[in-house]
Amino acid sequence: MKIIVDNIKCGGCAGTITKKLTSTFDTENIDIDIEQGIIDLDVDDAKKAEIIKVLLNLGYPEIDSVHGFNSAKAKAKSFVSCAIGKIDT
Repeated sequence: MKIIVDNIKCGGCAGTITKKLTSTFDTENIDIDIEQGIIDLDVDDAKKAEIIKVLLNLGYPEIDSVHGFNSAKAKAKSFVSCAIGKIDT
């Protein structure tokens, strides 16, 4: 499954996303294209809504899914997730 999200800026972001999705959905097959914001993972398509919710909670909403204040809120969360990802790597 491929999901395109906003706010992925670096390896720290990718690290946080990978760690959370790996632990939550018990998969090791996650590939993240940082420049394009594409997350490609080997998870049942029936779990897409749940994955999108997890990503939003980390600050990486599906592209064009949040606007205005919610977009600013997601961006702020992504900075925290990014920092955590940099520390963990």
